[in-house]
Amino acid sequence: MTEITYRAGQAEIRPWGRWQVVQTDPGYVVKRIDVNPGARLSLQYHNHRSEHWVVVAGRGKVTIGGDTIRVDRGSHIYIPKEIKHRIANDGDAPLVFVEVQFGTELREDDIVRIDDDFARK
Repeated sequence: MTEITYRAGQAEIRPWGRWQVVQTDPGYVVKRIDVNPGARLSLQYHNHRSEHWVVVAGRGKVTIGGDTIRVDRGSHIYIPKEIKHRIANDGDAPLVFVEVQFGTELREDDIVRIDDDFARK
C-alpha cells in the first residue's frame, strides 16, 4: 500500500515558484509545478518515489544524474528514485510542468537536497 500525505488542491509557494496538487489516487500523485524565470529547484533525490515530468509551457534545462537536457513544451523526463535531479528555467516566461509521482511513500518530506540556491536543508 502506498502512503500518500498530499491532498488535491494543496499548494505551496516556494522561492523558485509554486506547486499545486492536481490529483491523488492510490499509488500516484499529480502536481502542477511553475518555475519562475531565472529560477531553479534544488539538486535533489527521493528515497521512496520516482517521477515523470511533462513540460507544458516554457523552456529550461533538466539535470538528471550526470546529464543536462534541454526541455520545452512537450518534453518529458523520467526520474527514477534515488537519482539526483533538478530543473532550471533559463527562459523569460514561467516554466510549467506536470509531475506524476509513483512510489511507496508520496510525501513532501521525501526530498534530499544536495545543493540549493536558497540554503534550504
